[in-house]
Amino acid sequence: MKNNKNILTALLGIVLGVVLTLSFSRIWQTRKFDGDYNRWRKLNLILHEVQKNYVDTIDMAGMTDAAVVAALEKLDPHSVYLPPVELSEADTELSGNFEGIGITFNVPEDTAIVLNTIPGGPSEKAGLMQGDRIIMVGERTIAGNKTPQDTMIRLMKGPKGTKVKITVSRQGTRIPFDITRDKIPVHCVDAAFMIDDRTGYIKLSKFTRTTYQEFAQATSKLMEQGMKELIFDLRSNTGGYLDQAYLLTNEFLRDGDLVVYMEGLHRNREDLYANGRGKLKDIGLNVLIDEGSASSSEIFAGAIQDNDRGLILGRRSFGKGLVQEPINFTDGSGIRLTVARFYTPSGRCIQKPYDKDYAYDIYERYSHGEMTSADSIKVDTSAVYYTIKGRKVYGGGGIIPDVFVPMDTTKATKFHINCTRKATAMRFASAMFDKYKDSLAQISDFETLRTYLDGLGLEKQFLDYASRVDGFVPKAGEWEQTREYFMPNVYGLVGRYSKVGEEAFYRFYLPIDDTIQAALKH
Repeated sequence: MKNNKNILTALLGIVLGVVLTLSFSRIWQTRKFDGDYNRWRKLNLILHEVQKNYVDTIDMAGMTDAAVVAALEKLDPHSVYLPPVELSEADTELSGNFEGIGITFNVPEDTAIVLNTIPGGPSEKAGLMQGDRIIMVGERTIAGNKTPQDTMIRLMKGPKGTKVKITVSRQGTRIPFDITRDKIPVHCVDAAFMIDDRTGYIKLSKFTRTTYQEFAQATSKLMEQGMKELIFDLRSNTGGYLDQAYLLTNEFLRDGDLVVYMEGLHRNREDLYANGRGKLKDIGLNVLIDEGSASSSEIFAGAIQDNDRGLILGRRSFGKGLVQEPINFTDGSGIRLTVARFYTPSGRCIQKPYDKDYAYDIYERYSHGEMTSADSIKVDTSAVYYTIKGRKVYGGGGIIPDVFVPMDTTKATKFHINCTRKATAMRFASAMFDKYKDSLAQISDFETLRTYLDGLGLEKQFLDYASRVDGFVPKAGEWEQTREYFMPNVYGLVGRYSKVGEEAFYRFYLPIDDTIQAALKH
């Protein structure tokens, strides 16, 4: 962004020079233009003069984009310009589907390893298998040369009906596959299962076009299994479509309960109320949030909290209370312009201040102790609001949970930190799949998976792997300090290679997840 400011400043200097010295053969003169700020003429005049008079060939598209970015920077942090590629990626992320080959993969050691092929998708039909190492996409080698993961994804994606050759290594043999791309569903419900006889758990990663549909299917399945209480995990959920947040909230509230309202200088106040037709009005609800929960996640959490419908647990949410409206252009680019603020039912605008430290707010929370102590949360006591039952809640930035759950930093030994930095556990999980894939890939039941992994002696195998491959050996007392926290992570990463999939990770991690345990106690 700083560079964009410099570009704009340089443009002003360049234009001044052009205006004053049109040519050596002409008498020096000063020309005055109507630079009316109210009609945005000055910016157009500057770019026009640069195009007409600048000494060298210029990139007008790049220059225009830079000017737009610099102008929007003067607004709020969420009003942004998106070039065509970035706009397409942003829309795809929230659309609920994309066009590609239909796999999920990990990159533990500079090589993409297929975790799963989407059932019925192009890769499964072509013959790709779990555990395949992707060597090439088309004629481009992507293994062993530090190809960025987002580049790999772009190479594999493409319009429905187009073909791409994927070359994999399978048990040391190179195999090429010609795959015809198709529409691939993207799921936002990462896990949905019963923790005990009455308590269900749902992990939601984002609010996409298909969120309500997926959520309804998940809750229907859990209610058939006897769910009376729900732990709804919105941690690290950065939000998405507001209408999907409304639909989910509506499932829990009574007829006439206010969900959220929006208002802006050029947007009249608009109130959204529950219609009383939700199927989960009698289900007990605990909502989990953290510093990564933003936007639509905060709409949901704020509505539940202000209506005293459930308990909010975790840490203060991100604090994004601005509504963006998409404005797209014919060249495929677009802007996301903030047109209103949203307010929780009690009247809170939870947008945190967007000052010069906005981008570093989360780091500030770490530094002043908010992640480990509720007393360190910056509460704006001048912005007091009240829930339906008269409980005090506060504005000023994010949703403050009813029950604070600190981040546990006591188990982060040097051994643990070293293994995390080099993704030792992830690479170990890949090695375990190579070793046990004939059995592991067939397991579809969690309890069967747990019993199978218990029989592999994973703890000893992991410590041997960490020492042999990465040279990491825990010092005296380190493993005892970190083992309880580390091994469920190892189990979960290995378990993802079974048919239990992502759900395995959450199930293994559940007993050491302090926020989930707090929810179970309440």
